[in-house]
Amino acid sequence: MKIELSYGQSGLTVELPASTQPTIIRKPAIPVPASPEAVVAAAMENPIASPTLGEIAQGKASACILICDITRPVPNGLFLQPMVRTLMAAGIPPSEITILVATGLHRPNEGAELQELVGDQWVLDNVRTVNHFAQNDADHVDMGVTATRATPVKLDRCFVEAEVRIATGLVEPHFMAGYSGGRKVVAPGVAHQDTIRRFHSAKFMEDPGAVQCNLAGNPLHEEQLEIIRMLGEVHALNVVLDDERNLVYASFGEIIESHLAAVELARTISEVPVGRRFKTLLTSAAGYPLDQNYYQTVKGMVTPLDILEPGGTLIIAAECTEGLGSEEYRRAQERLVALGPEAFLASLLEKTAADIDEWQTEMQLKPMRIGSIQLYSDKLPAADDAVTGVRRIDDISQAVADSIASSGDPDVAIIPEGPYVVPIF
Repeated sequence: MKIELSYGQSGLTVELPASTQPTIIRKPAIPVPASPEAVVAAAMENPIASPTLGEIAQGKASACILICDITRPVPNGLFLQPMVRTLMAAGIPPSEITILVATGLHRPNEGAELQELVGDQWVLDNVRTVNHFAQNDADHVDMGVTATRATPVKLDRCFVEAEVRIATGLVEPHFMAGYSGGRKVVAPGVAHQDTIRRFHSAKFMEDPGAVQCNLAGNPLHEEQLEIIRMLGEVHALNVVLDDERNLVYASFGEIIESHLAAVELARTISEVPVGRRFKTLLTSAAGYPLDQNYYQTVKGMVTPLDILEPGGTLIIAAECTEGLGSEEYRRAQERLVALGPEAFLASLLEKTAADIDEWQTEMQLKPMRIGSIQLYSDKLPAADDAVTGVRRIDDISQAVADSIASSGDPDVAIIPEGPYVVPIF
């Protein structure tokens, strides 16, 4: 039997061993709208808990629209031009409209990559498009600290000082914040490193509520909501995609309420009841653009843990065309390997703010506590093997066969789309 995994831009075909008894876990089928443009237009014309964008922009002098960075497959080309034209029609000059790429602490998106991200040359030609840089102190406004957990709140000046503030993003399961999109595009999307490092600290990350698909009692979500309320009026356009990256839903309106509406829909296609655990699990890092580096690959290791039998084997495929990730992440991985999981976690618990990108290494501890992890990548340099903390394989079929043989169980769970699907035991 052959199965296709999301991998890079072209996918990866895997021949399963003859002994495999596969359980393939996908999103349920959902009708694809004939016109995604019409879906966006309907969302804009029927806002949730807010006026329309045209009404919001009347009498305003400036606007800032946040978009996710290249790691999220958001169809920006569908909605940016209509939004910008609406703002201009309301009287905001194009020179006062900014598209701000919400990079968090990721690298900037520039050149051809920025063109791909924006997806509309007219937008690039008519309004300013810039990247957020979380480590540039002067680019941020210090808004104090949150009342609940004393998180420092510093946000990009361009967004804070704009009279019309709009976040746009993809609503999908997120392995720490419950669901992405909405408030998350603001923080960490355009937050200063001090803000990001605090709520990515072990105090937050080790909280049992900080898991995929959970918003109730999730400390990251709660801090994000408090930051939004400190900021004031913000609106959002949220989209939901199916497993073929087709737009199936959009919502627009007040950022918190419109996000919750999108989460409600996303739950119906992302959370898949399975009802059992498996000793062998084969998954992916969701393909391009998410699997461009090992840093993002960790998401695919964490999301399916609810159905991995303790002591089982998790096999993940990720292209990793950009290698491991940032230099800060490399240093965290080197510390993990040198110290071992327990000592590494103990070192994190001593801090009030995480070092940049070490939170992803901390998340890797979760699958390491449950079973063994094996990585297939034909692009990750061999020199990086030593710091992944997992076993590198070059043949997925053989790895599946070996796991079946050692466990004595031919049942194998297969999640072709990786972290975009959350299997529930």
